[in-house]
Formats: sequence, structure tokens, C-alpha cells
Amino acid sequence: MGKVLCTELTTAGGRIKCLRCTAQSSRTKEQCARPALNSSRTQKCQFHGGRQSGPKTEEGRKRIGLAHTVHGQESKQSRRDRSASSALLNQLEDAMHVLGMTTAARTRGRKPNGYMPVCTVTDVQQLILDIELHRVGGSFEGQ
Repeated sequence: MGKVLCTELTTAGGRIKCLRCTAQSSRTKEQCARPALNSSRTQKCQFHGGRQSGPKTEEGRKRIGLAHTVHGQESKQSRRDRSASSALLNQLEDAMHVLGMTTAARTRGRKPNGYMPVCTVTDVQQLILDIELHRVGGSFEGQ
């Protein structure tokens, strides 16, 4: 037998009565204690999907899919470009350590996609050749 959800919420010391969010925690099985949005068809708060329902038509879904943005900040291509640049910087840092040009600590954290470690002088030479082969018009492709 399921729990009965409370649909009314009293806030501001009893002065405001409003609908309560009907979302239920999967962990504690308790109902959300926030007020539901007036514009919500599903009686949910802003954190549980009360603001929007998303595109309903096939055309609307295609339009969103073609935008290629995540949270409106950047495209998938710009993420790939930044990842390639970060990988190159990490490889150049490796090359500096192999050649004895620095004794500073290495950059910590997860390595970006496309990163291949540079461990020997032969790897450094190959990295330089790869950079020269990918130059277009005097600048690196990823820049």
C-alpha cells in the first residue's frame, strides 16, 4: 500500500497556503517539502521538473538535438577542441620533463581525451613531427 501524499502546504507562519510538490524521494520515500509551482501541470517544484516539460513535437525535439549545446554554454565541438588543446599541453609538459627542461611538479588530475603519454626522446620527436604535420596557415588546427 502506497503512501498518501499531502497536497497542501502552509508557509509564512500560516499566512500562505499553496500546493505541495508531489515528488517522492527514492531513498527515504518521503515527499518533497517545497511548494509546487503554479505553472506546473504535474504539481512539482522547480527542482523536480515543474518549470518546463520540454519539446513535445517531433520538430521541437529535432531543433533541440541540432543545437548541440549543453546547458546553453558550449557546443560539443568546442568541448572537443578544448580537450584536444588540453591533451597537447599535457604532452608538451611530458616532453619538458623527458628533455630535462623542468623539475616542477606535474599537473594533477584526470587526463583529457586524446592524451598519449610522452615517455622517451623518440616520443618527443614524434610529437614535434605530429605538430608540424597538423599546422595550417602558420597556426595549430585546434586553436
